[in-house]
Amino acid sequence: MSTKLQPLGDRIIVKPTPREEITKGGIVLPDTVQEKPQEGKVVAVGPGKMTDDGKRIAIDLKVGDTVIYAKYGGSEIKEDDEDLIILRESDILAKKS
Repeated sequence: MSTKLQPLGDRIIVKPTPREEITKGGIVLPDTVQEKPQEGKVVAVGPGKMTDDGKRIAIDLKVGDTVIYAKYGGSEIKEDDEDLIILRESDILAKKS
């Protein structure tokens, strides 16, 4: 997936991975009781954070990486009927390999 958005600074755009809607026992869960996803795929990466002395610190992630992020971090947006989240690099907790 490509996006028309280009994140600035140390921001990253992530497409959340949909959660299971059926439990192991076969019970269908409505949207109101499902937990917010905390995992997703990186679709765009900003150039990195600027330090006080004008140097840029590059982000350690690239497009296509699967990441785990803070549950209530970031800003949710919608682009072309796709749910996306804009996160700061500090909101990313881990990268799955």
